[in-house]
Amino acid sequence: MAFWNRRKPIDNEEPLEEHHTLKRTLSWPHLVALGVGAIVGTGIYTLIGTGAGLAGPGVILSFVVAGVVCVCAALAYAEMATTIPASGSAYTYSYAVLGELLAWIVGWSLILEYTVVCSAVAVGWAGHANEFLHGLGVHLPTWLSTGWMADHRFGEAFAFDPAKGLVSLPAIFISVVVAALLAVGTRESATVNSLLVVLKIAALVLFVALALPHFDASHFQPFAPYGFAAHEEVRDGQTVKVGIMAAAAIIFFAFYGFDAVSTAAEECKNPGRDLTIGIVGSMIVCTILYMVIGAAALGAMTYTDFARSDAPLVHILQSLNQPQAGAIIAAAAVIALPTVILAFMYGQSRIFFVMARDGLLPRGMGTVSKKTGTPVVMTVFTAIVVSIIAGVFPLGEIASVANAGTLAAFIAVSAAMLVLRVREPNRPRVFKAPLPWLIGPVAIAGCIYLFTSLSHTAQMAFFVWNAIGLVAYFVYAMHASRLKGR
Repeated sequence: MAFWNRRKPIDNEEPLEEHHTLKRTLSWPHLVALGVGAIVGTGIYTLIGTGAGLAGPGVILSFVVAGVVCVCAALAYAEMATTIPASGSAYTYSYAVLGELLAWIVGWSLILEYTVVCSAVAVGWAGHANEFLHGLGVHLPTWLSTGWMADHRFGEAFAFDPAKGLVSLPAIFISVVVAALLAVGTRESATVNSLLVVLKIAALVLFVALALPHFDASHFQPFAPYGFAAHEEVRDGQTVKVGIMAAAAIIFFAFYGFDAVSTAAEECKNPGRDLTIGIVGSMIVCTILYMVIGAAALGAMTYTDFARSDAPLVHILQSLNQPQAGAIIAAAAVIALPTVILAFMYGQSRIFFVMARDGLLPRGMGTVSKKTGTPVVMTVFTAIVVSIIAGVFPLGEIASVANAGTLAAFIAVSAAMLVLRVREPNRPRVFKAPLPWLIGPVAIAGCIYLFTSLSHTAQMAFFVWNAIGLVAYFVYAMHASRLKGR
């Protein structure tokens, strides 16, 4: 078998040493909470404004498009996660079905996705935290509360200016705190995550309860002022893609997160039951929640009034003379947004862990602590990388880059499901996706279309990142793989 298509056995291969084995401590309520914690976060708190600015009231349809694609992908994930209940998510499924080279590309893309998402949410949390501190009379200097790239251009010579950003201390702080929690133990961090998810959902329910009485159907006219297909338009001297599909490509950021659940396969007490409920359940809860929140927001205020706000839900409540409720929403964001960082940093460390265990990354990265049963080395390394990015860079275009990596992973999982259906039709499947030859192609085609709707910068960043990844594969991973010579 050639190096590029050598595959890991789907069934368990040789037993792994204790220091390379994860503890089974999670059940389905933990996984639903992990999925909801990852999905509901920065996206719905901030991107509904961004999406409305690109699509107008038609952003509701953008939620539908992104939701349909993600539901199809979620069903494919549920089948693959229960057929191959091993950590590593899309990377592991690709390795077992599509071969090592494609698995490396998927894993490399997931590293990009999870790292960028953690950093982006940390930056978003830092913004809310700074506002929260201002309300308490605590004012961090600009150079300690804002990243360098927020006020400087790439390649600009360093010159300290206290009035400009240098490093976002709050973003680094929350990244380190979440990593420390993960290093303590998976069950402990999952329990804390569950409590924070309840708080986050309660705050969003409060928003809906206060906004719906002010619903005005006239705010939905015209419904699609920028049309359906993504197309370029010049705004404030910059070329941006607008339209319902352009908004869907960005709002997609608000939906994914269920894939982080599948990285917990080796830590589930009952993978077949727990993964199915965790992945599909979290998607159903979040899709319904997003549709209701989107309708409530658009009905309460014209989209042009909240499209440019960094905190649109808070802005809407303040305009409705509900400043206290707005403060509660903001406080909930500060307290609960770390659940998103936790879920994706969890997934990131597990992707690193499995790739290292497979020999594609240095094996020392795959060591598990005997005391906590978690990959402490990888968790610390992930925290360092996330902290550097979050402490220096602003959000900006980077969310689109994260979407590019996620779309690649979704395509791979959907393709793997279809290939395995043909290659091994009689293989026992704990969960079988309904209408696989419909949902598989819909997920693949939908992801490709959303990718083409992303900005050119995001697309270029994705291809450059994977070009670097291919060099790393041919120089190191191909030769260090555990499957070499098999």
